[in-house]
Amino acid sequence: MPPAGAALPAVRRLTLTDFRCYGRLRLEVAPTPVVLTGPNGAGKTNVLEALSLLTPGRGLRAARLAEITRHGAESGAWAVAATLDTADGPVTLGSGLIAAPGGEGAPDRRVVRINGETARGQTALGRHVGALWLVPAMDGLFRDGSGGRRRFLDRLVQALDPDHAGRCAAHAHALRERGRLLREGRGGGREATWLDALEDTLARHGVAIAAARRDLVARLSAALGEADGPFPRAALALEGAAEEALDHQPALAVEDWLREAMATRRMADAEAGGSTGLGPHRADLLVRHVGRDRPAGQCSTGEQKAVLIAVVLAQARVVMAARGGAPLLLLDEVVAHLDATRRAALAETLAGLGAQAWLTGTDTALFDAFVGRAQFLRLDDGNLVD
Repeated sequence: MPPAGAALPAVRRLTLTDFRCYGRLRLEVAPTPVVLTGPNGAGKTNVLEALSLLTPGRGLRAARLAEITRHGAESGAWAVAATLDTADGPVTLGSGLIAAPGGEGAPDRRVVRINGETARGQTALGRHVGALWLVPAMDGLFRDGSGGRRRFLDRLVQALDPDHAGRCAAHAHALRERGRLLREGRGGGREATWLDALEDTLARHGVAIAAARRDLVARLSAALGEADGPFPRAALALEGAAEEALDHQPALAVEDWLREAMATRRMADAEAGGSTGLGPHRADLLVRHVGRDRPAGQCSTGEQKAVLIAVVLAQARVVMAARGGAPLLLLDEVVAHLDATRRAALAETLAGLGAQAWLTGTDTALFDAFVGRAQFLRLDDGNLVD
């Protein structure tokens, strides 16, 4: 049984096979924070990526399946397996790449297994565990384009609602198909009927996506407003036509409006290269540093990192309140950007949450505040060091 105060689910055993730098790695851990240390290139981030692939989606690197296989592996396949403590007892999750039948050139396929049984899709993973992560590639999240912020927001929603990933995937597929038809100039005859069907899919899934994002932003804003401590308070807002329409109209009315607007815009969208000008794929997440009274993107790098941490910690509280279980927190090289006060506050907050956090860093001294609160593992050159 997990110790008192530990939130579930929590990883107990993690096994990697031909994954990145690992031919085989097996970790046995407690349901408490796990600190992975070691030099650059030791394989620390690879472990976090493996954990992120136990949830729906392409993981924290958004890598193609074939890129993940260890260089020199005989089969070209890779696998991640984990045993987790959950409120319903132990659960075994597996995710990996298998070579597709048909030989060279045939598409590879990702397989998901739950308790040894093959699942129909990745969404099933999200019903057992969610994950939130912060990685160095997100350091420019508030300064860069809106696409990164939308993906970040959708990961937050997915940790609360596992079905969100499927809706986003269906919406993205319909967008690509509509764009292809418009670029090819195939908007008449049978193709018009096809466009009608695609736009119906885009409207239905698009409004559901926008509504889920609005709900999450409202919950997260409340959690951020209640937070008190060294991490800054953040104010969140959604910017987008579909999201704003939901402020004034019921969902079905917004679906009708979006469907009709896309049909009207076909010629203009075709002239724009097939891009769809309306929908949740055009939305943006606006984040403001309350203490500085300015957009987060105009704050210092350290302040932006602190705002990101505040948002992720608040989201962990939202997920725990809504689902009764905590997401895994994957924090890659996060403490290197924090001063001693905030490092101690992070350790204290994670201990209070009880969520299993996995943290990485090259300097063990930066994790002094985690001593007695976390399990320390050292990696070097793709191996666990005793």
